[in-house]
Amino acid sequence: MAVTANKIHLSGLARKLVVDGLIDEAAAQDHYQKALKEKIPFVSYLVANKLVTGRDIAAAAAQEFGVPLLDINALELDMETVKLVKADLIKKHHALPIFRRGKRLYVAVSDPTNLAALDEIKFAVSMNTEAILIEEDKLSKIIEKTLEEMEGGLGADMEGDELDDLDDLEVAETSGKQTDEESDVDDAPVVRFVNKCLLDAIKRGASDLHFEPYEKFYRVRYRIDGILSEIAKPPLSLAGKIAARIKVMSRLDVSERRVPQDGRIKLKLSKTKAIDFRVNTCPTLFGEKAVLRILNSDSSALQIDMLGYEDFQKKIFLDNLEKPYGMFLVTGPTGSGKTVSLYSGINILNQVDVNISTAEDPVEINLPGVNQVQVDERTGMTFEKALKAFLRQDPNIILVGEIRDITTASIAVKAAQTGHMVMSTLHTNDAPQTLTRIRDMGIAPFAVATSINVITAQRLCRRLHKEYRQPLEMPKEALLDEGFTEEDIAKGIKIFQPVTGKEDCPSGYKGRAGIYQVMPISDAMKRLIIEGANAVQLGDQSAAEGIWDIRRSGLKKVMDGITTLSEINRVTIE
Repeated sequence: MAVTANKIHLSGLARKLVVDGLIDEAAAQDHYQKALKEKIPFVSYLVANKLVTGRDIAAAAAQEFGVPLLDINALELDMETVKLVKADLIKKHHALPIFRRGKRLYVAVSDPTNLAALDEIKFAVSMNTEAILIEEDKLSKIIEKTLEEMEGGLGADMEGDELDDLDDLEVAETSGKQTDEESDVDDAPVVRFVNKCLLDAIKRGASDLHFEPYEKFYRVRYRIDGILSEIAKPPLSLAGKIAARIKVMSRLDVSERRVPQDGRIKLKLSKTKAIDFRVNTCPTLFGEKAVLRILNSDSSALQIDMLGYEDFQKKIFLDNLEKPYGMFLVTGPTGSGKTVSLYSGINILNQVDVNISTAEDPVEINLPGVNQVQVDERTGMTFEKALKAFLRQDPNIILVGEIRDITTASIAVKAAQTGHMVMSTLHTNDAPQTLTRIRDMGIAPFAVATSINVITAQRLCRRLHKEYRQPLEMPKEALLDEGFTEEDIAKGIKIFQPVTGKEDCPSGYKGRAGIYQVMPISDAMKRLIIEGANAVQLGDQSAAEGIWDIRRSGLKKVMDGITTLSEINRVTIE
């Protein structure tokens, strides 16, 4: 294509697209100039901006130039053939060698007029080259996936400069004489692999990373949207070096492999952006397993409207935040979003005229204006000591990361009864069980009844991808068995299920949504607590007062098309 002044004389594939009516000539000229400016292939620009589909471009090119069109998904790539061409050349020309016959190399392209690519690859491998036409969107994805495998399996689409800048990781220096393994942890392949894992986990939106040694293999898994999936299987021989590298980065004792250790990594992405990882190592039968929790310290995400409360639940939540004293409890299993819920409340209460102190293990979210204390059993800074210190510091609001024992529970209850707002978490299945759990710890029923204002129980479920869902038909009897009411069915229930197998979203889910039971402690509930009622009786009273349990809240998310019935069944107890 030649460019004269501001006019582009379209030829080749671009002219064919115009002739076939797939794109207007003036638009084609405009987009061609934009593609030149952005330094990306014209075909890639069209498909990326959804101006023309990859299928239509491929069909037009095959007809115009007589180049065979292949479905790349039906082909099993030979990595030995792929590796004949360097990764930077594949990136440069957006062309991928896919197989060879004798001295002829067949190269996948989305634009068969890209002769420069074929010529440069021909020169690089000293083989004749022949173009095979692939739809642009499919080619882009297979190139990205292939480059990941060529460059170590993780983060291949990240720029090299980004990986080189990881010197900003805060790494502890070990003291004393290093063992051979410690001195090897600075090996470039191990350092690069671990760094790629951290960056790739952030990019994919993972919440946890698992580095796991076994007898005959080693694997890395990410937890994304609450589900663990295998990401990489590095050589088993690197297991010790990977564990040692993670421990060095986390300021842990590299020489100690017999007991669990806890640490922290700070990854600086820029001068103003940093991501923290909470690290735990644990000795297993075949080596040390390391689990890293990604701690998102972005306070902008702490908005009550983003958490997924129903309107009436949000009102109960906010009304109880305004109370000057009493306990505000959040309960649920590990990873259910309890900390985010608590901090969303703290974020609302964090005003200049309020003194807020927190005791946490670990401090996951940093909030300016809040006095945060890191609990550390090794130094003697326990929840008990922190709480006693807070009560001497004129507090309005106290946050306890978790109530784990009778001592912490007793101090928290006394603080709530003496004019302080106390916020904390417990590990129980629902709100009524929280009341019996605290009573079982040894707190007197009267103290439980008079100190607790509200309990929020919660779970996180996967959210359906808006574009990849389809209706699911269920008979009325099945709907009733699942917990839907006659009234729900009369109004009309439309249930969705995920469309799986899509390359950009294989599971059909993207992101997570919260489901909640927000239970205020009414006068009737207080009487039952004092009388020693069990969790079932307390739950019945709560239901009689119109409080939804977690299951009911989940079914509402199903009716709203936010998630699926199978997902609610996974995270709730029927």
